[in-house]
Amino acid sequence: MNYRLLSKVFGAVLFMVCAAMLICTAFAWWQGRRGAENSAMHPLLVSASITFGAGLLLSLLGFKSEKEMLRKEAVVVVGVSWFICALFGTLPYLLCEPRLPFFKALFESMSGFTTTGSTVIEDLDLYPRAILLWRSLTQWLGGLGILVLFVALLSQLGVSAKSLFRMESSAHAGEGSSARIKDTAVVFCLVYLTLSAITFAGLFLLGMTPYDSVCHMMTTVATGGFSTHDESIAWFDSFRIEMFLTMMMVLSSLSFFLYVAVIRRNWKRLRVEEEAKVFLFIAAMSILLVIFNLTVESHLYEDLKVASVEATFQVASIVTTTGYVSEDFDQWPGFSAAILLLLMVFGGCAGSTAGGIKMSRVLLFWRIARHEVVATFRPKQVFALKLNGVPAEGASRAIPIFIAMFLIFIPLGTLLLAVLEPDASFDTCLSATLATLFNIGPGFAEVGPTKTFAHFGAPACLVMTLLMALGRLELFAVLVLFVPSLWRKF
Repeated sequence: MNYRLLSKVFGAVLFMVCAAMLICTAFAWWQGRRGAENSAMHPLLVSASITFGAGLLLSLLGFKSEKEMLRKEAVVVVGVSWFICALFGTLPYLLCEPRLPFFKALFESMSGFTTTGSTVIEDLDLYPRAILLWRSLTQWLGGLGILVLFVALLSQLGVSAKSLFRMESSAHAGEGSSARIKDTAVVFCLVYLTLSAITFAGLFLLGMTPYDSVCHMMTTVATGGFSTHDESIAWFDSFRIEMFLTMMMVLSSLSFFLYVAVIRRNWKRLRVEEEAKVFLFIAAMSILLVIFNLTVESHLYEDLKVASVEATFQVASIVTTTGYVSEDFDQWPGFSAAILLLLMVFGGCAGSTAGGIKMSRVLLFWRIARHEVVATFRPKQVFALKLNGVPAEGASRAIPIFIAMFLIFIPLGTLLLAVLEPDASFDTCLSATLATLFNIGPGFAEVGPTKTFAHFGAPACLVMTLLMALGRLELFAVLVLFVPSLWRKF
């Protein structure tokens, strides 16, 4: 293990986090000039200084490191960098007023960088606007992945560039093989910036203030869901804003490789696309079923237009793992709640900012299961497992293992929360596990859309912080850090 090289890379990660803190510091200074009593400029400036100092120290320790990064160093960079970002991201929450306890600050920071959107803050109005900007900015940075930015900006990553890119973008096997990974990552960043610009412009034109537009732009394209208001999107009480956000959440949850194909005029790639079609079909069918359940079956809504808007927005928010709230869906009938619960697990498309298992894996798992059923009466038939017309090498073994491991962490997380929080109901513990492991944000019961995670103690917050990292890095990039042989020299 090349520890000097790791130190150099981690130093660069902290410099990027410091730059984000300085942006918020500048905004806090401007707020102070306009008369804000608690602008949080000093806490943010101190946070940036500490982060810069740590980054400088790590960079100096790795100054004479070799340029070439091997695969196992790349794996460590991916896994450890998120914890480093989350750790230093706690500083503004620890130093500002009102202050968060360490483990709750760590929870909030990890929720930002992993674009989960769960929060322990009960009253956002008590916090300076610059701190809320920092919350949104952490999600924007985490949306595409700081490490994808690394691939785009650093040319000295060598043969590990492909490993970093695939782990950070949830790319399909072989997706990045037809072009240089660095060029593709640059296009990813351009697409991300374009979606951000469109979202900001749309929200501003629809009536949001520039501040709210910026904050919600960052958390929309990152499918993170942090808002500047306790009521989330319901605070704006605008169906136009809800419909526009629905469109942008969906666009941000499609594979960025589709946008790359459009830019490069690879129309064949669009014709053979399967994951996006399945994703859009499931989302559309879910919306129709929820509307039917809310109006015809339960008569919870008498106005079809209102029911349609709320159902469309909440289904889109959940399936994209954004977690915005326009309605208290915890009060919806069991059938609608079950659909939302299933969509939490499915998530968006691979190669996007969304969380969840990802639709490509759901589609491949369905095909593997179908092949196994057919094999019971046609044992000699040879099956060709493909996705988007391309053979999915190794998927018949990897996909079931991946899903099985996720299914193991659901009861394990639920059990740990039940032990650590004996007063919490089973529904609360299960929902909190799903909301954090699949990077959703809100859940049901005591962590529902109108509630927060503030009532959990420090040990439970630590468990959920780890679950968020496991979900964002899709298990293996975190679990591999606990394998002793990874850290050996050879």
